[in-house]
Amino acid sequence: MTYPISANQVRKFRLLAGLTQQQLAEQSGISRTAVTAIEGAKLVPSVAAALALSRTLGASVEDLFDSSPINMPPKRPVWAWQPPSFWQTSTDETPHFLAEVGGELIQYPASARPVTTPWPVIGTQETNHDPSRTLVLAGCDPAAGLLAEKFALDTGMHLLVIPRSSRAALDLVAQGKAHLAGLHFSSPETPDGNVQLARESLDKGFALLRLANWDEGVAVQPAAKLKTLVSIQKSRLTWVGREQGSGARRCFDQLFHGKKKPAHEVHNHRAVAEAIRSGFVNAGICHKLASAEAGLDFLPVQQEAYDLCIPEAYFDDDRVQCLIRVVQSTSYRKVMAQLPGYDTSETGGISHYMVTHR
Repeated sequence: MTYPISANQVRKFRLLAGLTQQQLAEQSGISRTAVTAIEGAKLVPSVAAALALSRTLGASVEDLFDSSPINMPPKRPVWAWQPPSFWQTSTDETPHFLAEVGGELIQYPASARPVTTPWPVIGTQETNHDPSRTLVLAGCDPAAGLLAEKFALDTGMHLLVIPRSSRAALDLVAQGKAHLAGLHFSSPETPDGNVQLARESLDKGFALLRLANWDEGVAVQPAAKLKTLVSIQKSRLTWVGREQGSGARRCFDQLFHGKKKPAHEVHNHRAVAEAIRSGFVNAGICHKLASAEAGLDFLPVQQEAYDLCIPEAYFDDDRVQCLIRVVQSTSYRKVMAQLPGYDTSETGGISHYMVTHR
């Protein structure tokens, strides 16, 4: 159940109470972005959010949200992308994940296999899930599930991780379909790679939150007995690669100076490792963690900075601030440091950047 928003009096009662939007958000346990969207009639509050606002402002739900006929219907949720045709249900009943991004309600088809803890899949059954307490991250970190778990345990909110390459992740952010994008175009040779990539896609300022420095390299079947990159480059191996726009594909192109193309393409680090482990191909570029999980030999090519790109519009969002605190926590850094290929010495560092309009 939700409450109508066309005649809501939230702003009126907030001003009478002498509260800022940020103070109202903190005292009600919802995000400032959600408060802004509700006051601007851009977001339909859930029952939980409506009751929280009522308690904080000392007004009844009926006073805040006029239940008279609505002249203008509230905005309906929109799909981040069209659900696959195999769902044998109506569009409204298609299982999906729901999140509020930039004042809009966005639906993500459950078949996209995102990572979130716990999974608030919405289908035909009514749910008490509050989309204003879900943070959406697009990226390719193979350890993203650990971050989602830690975020849920520490904050009681959800982290929805949509598997995407660096460029594709930024595209979702630019389209208003994700809050954050994971990038790993920075290496010792191109230290500003993540900054440049973000500036190409975003038209406003942003911050980069360092998640880790990680090892990207060649995963190869142990039977190949290849121990150096030179031997790798000279061997006649069948390669699996990532799609254009991914950090791994960029690493592959640098390794072969753009003169070689992979025979097959997949869309994440674990898929690369699984293709090699199963014997479908001989080698591929992936994260060291994915290679280790599959029991493969790994030859490091370069260490990359994996950053979360935060547009300035979301930096003060409660969900984002909570995630920053989780990433900076000693407990999270300690867990990540134990994983193969992760260097957490710079984890939690934040840098802010402006965008020069072209």
